[in-house]
Amino acid sequence: MNIEIVVFLGYFIVLFFVALAFFLRGVNKNEKDFFLGGRSMGPWVTAMSAQASDMSAWLLMGLPGSILAFGFGQMWIGIGLALGTAANWIFCAKRLRKFSQAAGDAITVPQYLTNRFASKRKTLQVACAIIFLVAFTVYVASAFVAGASVFSTLFPGVNERFAMILFALLIIGYTFLGGFKAVCWTDFFQGILMLVALLAVPIIVFATQNLDTSALSTVYQYTDAATGELVSCDFGAGLFSASWQDVLSGLAWGLGYFGMPHIIVRFMSIEKPSMVKKSSIIAIVWVALSLGAACLMAYQARMIMGEELLTQGLQKTVFIAMARALFPAAISGLLLAAIMAASVSTADSQLLVASSSFTADIYDPIIRKQKASDKEILLVGRITVIVIAIIAFLIASSKGAGAQAIMNLVENAWGIFGAAFGPTMILSYFWRRFNYAGACASVICGAAVDVFWLFKCSATGIYEILPGFIVGLVVAVVVTLLTKEPSKEVTDIFDKATSADFDL
Repeated sequence: MNIEIVVFLGYFIVLFFVALAFFLRGVNKNEKDFFLGGRSMGPWVTAMSAQASDMSAWLLMGLPGSILAFGFGQMWIGIGLALGTAANWIFCAKRLRKFSQAAGDAITVPQYLTNRFASKRKTLQVACAIIFLVAFTVYVASAFVAGASVFSTLFPGVNERFAMILFALLIIGYTFLGGFKAVCWTDFFQGILMLVALLAVPIIVFATQNLDTSALSTVYQYTDAATGELVSCDFGAGLFSASWQDVLSGLAWGLGYFGMPHIIVRFMSIEKPSMVKKSSIIAIVWVALSLGAACLMAYQARMIMGEELLTQGLQKTVFIAMARALFPAAISGLLLAAIMAASVSTADSQLLVASSSFTADIYDPIIRKQKASDKEILLVGRITVIVIAIIAFLIASSKGAGAQAIMNLVENAWGIFGAAFGPTMILSYFWRRFNYAGACASVICGAAVDVFWLFKCSATGIYEILPGFIVGLVVAVVVTLLTKEPSKEVTDIFDKATSADFDL
């Protein structure tokens, strides 16, 4: 066994024992501990955990692979994500922390929305939970695709399906044992590893390589393994010569942040609202550096090994190939662990949020119909983690090969979250008149338009999140204005959360 594999496996052995330590210490005494860490996360852990769980393996595989193959237009995704991250932290993070506390100490997004409007009805809570379960299952599948790709690359003799099973077992075991605190603390260190790995590659390239920009104009072709179609890889003339569809769709990615549950739940977990400012600075810097490095690496790789990778349809392995070409085995093993770290940090967070939504928003109020014990809630939550992971595995194992398979899975889930929840979450922080009927209509219509556009209008080249978000926002405003004003109980929650001295 070579040193690269030893370092790679060593990292994940340490990761597993961290989760085991949290389990043996018994820190998860109730659902608030297991699903939200008891609202005790500090600013550094909150920021790094939010961004590590945000980016996933697509940051090191899907995005660079798409840029390598399809050029400058794909870089607009990175720009849109950077802008969306900054706006979410600056305008929404502190308000959600305060509102979730004021709204009955909510621990899930569906629970927050129901409590925010002081509603006894479960329509919104159940609708949100169903969307969570469907979208998160697809999202986790993307992490399985990326994880299996890394395993197969490191261990060529291992069947990709078997590699996916091993990766799924790692994530299930880790999330099952550790809960929210273990997820956040390991995400903190995995976020550091991801950033170091992404920065290391372009820095070394600039220091050691002579880049030939003429290679950017070469159009490569490969046969897609999933469809059998011949794909042309044109890098394009420049960032600002990209098509309007690429620019608009790239910027639309940023809208997803306002409704992304596994990210915004971190805002709910921070110890005090006053800590959000420090967290936001850390998170924005991390995102700007990481996305910039990923785009730069793909640009460099097109000149260094574009022909080697693209003629074989191996663009998704660009980070792996660059790490191995530029670094000794011990370091490349650690850098390759960053891809797995990215996959784990996202998948564990998504499994945990999906599990919490089912447990708190469907099982306890709908199936159980009465308050379950802490022990029962923890058991149901852990079983749900396993079930969702199994379904995600079945989805992932049926998808096609290539970087675009990873991007497509992420893109579909990202779109429905942003369209369904983005407008509702934003209005819930800033509009005192906003009511329950408007929130229900916005979530349902935003999700419906997103799905409709995906299946019927994708040929337009416009990312489905954009029409979904716009319709969700318009419907929320119109329905709210056409229905009765919220009760005093609802406006009292708004006034309490927006008061200057509310810093619990």
